[in-house]
Order: sequence, then C-alpha cells, then structure tokens
Amino acid sequence: MDASAAAAAEIAANGVLAKLEEEREAQKRYWEEHSRDLTVEAMMLDSRAADLDKEERPEILSLLPSYEGKSVLELGAGIGRFTGELAKTAGHVLAMDFIESVIKKNESINGHYKNASFMCADVTSPDLVIEDNSIDLIFSNWLLMYLSDAEVEKLVERMVKWLKVGGHIFFRESCFHQSGDSKRKVNPTHYREPRFYTKVFKEGHAIDQSGNSSELSLLTCKCVGAYVKNKKNQNQICWLWQKVNSTEDRDFQRFLDNVQYKISGILCYERVFGQGFVSTGGIETTKEFVDLLDLKPGQKVLDVGCGIGGGDFYMAENYDVHVVGIDLSINMVSFALEHAIGRKCAVEFEVADCTTKTYPDNTFDVIYSRDTILHIQESRKTI
Repeated sequence: MDASAAAAAEIAANGVLAKLEEEREAQKRYWEEHSRDLTVEAMMLDSRAADLDKEERPEILSLLPSYEGKSVLELGAGIGRFTGELAKTAGHVLAMDFIESVIKKNESINGHYKNASFMCADVTSPDLVIEDNSIDLIFSNWLLMYLSDAEVEKLVERMVKWLKVGGHIFFRESCFHQSGDSKRKVNPTHYREPRFYTKVFKEGHAIDQSGNSSELSLLTCKCVGAYVKNKKNQNQICWLWQKVNSTEDRDFQRFLDNVQYKISGILCYERVFGQGFVSTGGIETTKEFVDLLDLKPGQKVLDVGCGIGGGDFYMAENYDVHVVGIDLSINMVSFALEHAIGRKCAVEFEVADCTTKTYPDNTFDVIYSRDTILHIQESRKTI
C-alpha cells in the first residue's frame, strides 16, 4: 500500500470511529433524558407499560431455557424488570447497563439477591471483559436497536465467545416501527427488519483454543403475544439461539432456507400464487378450506406450516380469530412478519419445528395445516 492509499484508509477509519462515537453519545443523551423518571412507563416508553408488563414479562420468561443454578449475563438490564426474576433461580446474574442512575435503581430494587451483581458499562466498549466460555444464558430486552449495525455485529462476535457450548442467547427487539406512545424529541432507535438480526446471529461463530468451531443455532423466533393481543402489533420480536458445535446436523432447515424456500424462491412462488401465499390455489383455495372450519370470533387457531402468512391474515381479518402461525423456515416467517406491518390483526408468527414444539393442553380451538405434513418423516408424524 502506497503512502496516499494508507492515508486515505486512515482517514476512512477515523471517519468510521467518529461516527460510532457520535452514535454512542446520541444514544446516551436519549436514555439520560428518558431515565429522569425511573419508572416502568419511562423504561418501556409507553403509557400502558404497567398493564403490558403484567402480560409480557411472564411471557418472555416462559420462552427462556432452564437457567436454574446457571450463570446469566443480562445486557441493557435497565431498572431490573427481569433482573429479579432471573435471580430467583439463576446461580448468578450479572446485570449491566450504561446509564449509572438506571443500574443503581436496579441494584436498589434487586440488590437483596445475593447471587446478583450490578455493573455500569457500555456493551460496545472494548474495555468490557467477560471471560470466554463462561456464560450459560445471555439475556437482553430492547438493547440491539440502540446500537449501530457495526456495533451489533461486533457484539454478536463477542457474545458467541462469552457463551458456553450448549448455552443460549435470548433477545427481544422492536422491529419495523415504534410501539410505545411516549413523546420523544428525537428518536435514534434503529427499527430494523427481523431478517437483519437473524442474518447477523446466523453468521456468529467462534473457534476455541483447541481449534473446535462453534456457531449459533436458531431455536425460535416469534412475535411477543402480549403486543399482538393488546395492540394488534407484530413488531415486537424475540429470538432464542443456542451455541452448538459446527458439526451438528440441521440439514432440513438449511434445505428449506437455502434451496426450496430461499428468498428468491419465495418471491417466485408469491408472484405465481398471490401476495402472502406459496401454495397452489392461493387465496381462493384458502377461502375454500378455511370456510369449512366453521370458525367463531374469539377462537384461537394454530396454523402448522404457516408459510408467509396469507392464510393466517385471511382467518384473523375475516373471522376475528387469534392465529398462531409456526413454520420451520426462517425465511418464511421473516416474510410473514413483513406482511403483517400495518394490518392490525391478531396474528403471531414463530419459527418452530412442529414435531417438537409443545403447547399446554386445550390451548387451541382449531389446528389448521396445508402442504406441511408431506414434509415430515412417517416416524415423526405425531401431531
């Protein structure tokens, strides 16, 4: 590299660094302003926070893997809505937030848990040191949307290293648009498409000192049901990942997303069968089948193999039912979530394997499925 090229590279690097520093300052000013009133309403940026919290907090906790007696790292812990819940059963919880008054409030609320510790730190700081392979569960709720794309990518790299093999990462973000109704002078939040987070975490990997490679496997990605129920809002989305050895087999899901239902393929199917559909007959066949179900307002429907959501929207909008759509294809659910923008109907989506997914007894009034069971091996058809 000649001197002029080196100088240009240095200028570009300095520009990137300056932009990142400006981002962190903007986010810090934003949260210093909204942390003057250390209440649930201020932290959730919503006047209905207290009511939402009663429903969404137990829902979020129900999605977590067992962490009894294990090490938990809570990033962006805020005033501790989840810290105390995690500390009830975890072996140790390290709660971290970059606003000092906020983490002090958290400690004042949850400091009586002897297995909890509290740290004022910025997750983007290179000075933050967490021992590799030391954490069983990394938990965050509304954190990544306050980081730049580059900061998210860097943090994911570090989280994969911090996590033990077999450990989990759970995070929840606001996607597409704002949910809370609090007034804001400025709003530096990044309301990304869900596929951004899925892509970044799918690419996360680590190599240990012995040369063994590990990566993140997606266990679930779903809407937060409390927001679907109370706000007809599908943009509150959470993910659960597990760190696994890179040799572990996930061939069928990879086949779906990389071959049969890759993004370009889904778009082709949709052009043929109509918006929201990847199956023969599109909306007309859906109407014919769904009309046979005798759906009643208020019923809850499980759609097994929901695809990109066209049938679910039809049921919810025309029969006033609450629909839960599950599909093994990450790409399918990503499209379904995008199609939900602005619809204001009671539909939630989740990446899930129908042969292993469980629900409490008597959860659904109707179970609906099209073109799904043919993909399941005979030995696993236990629906």
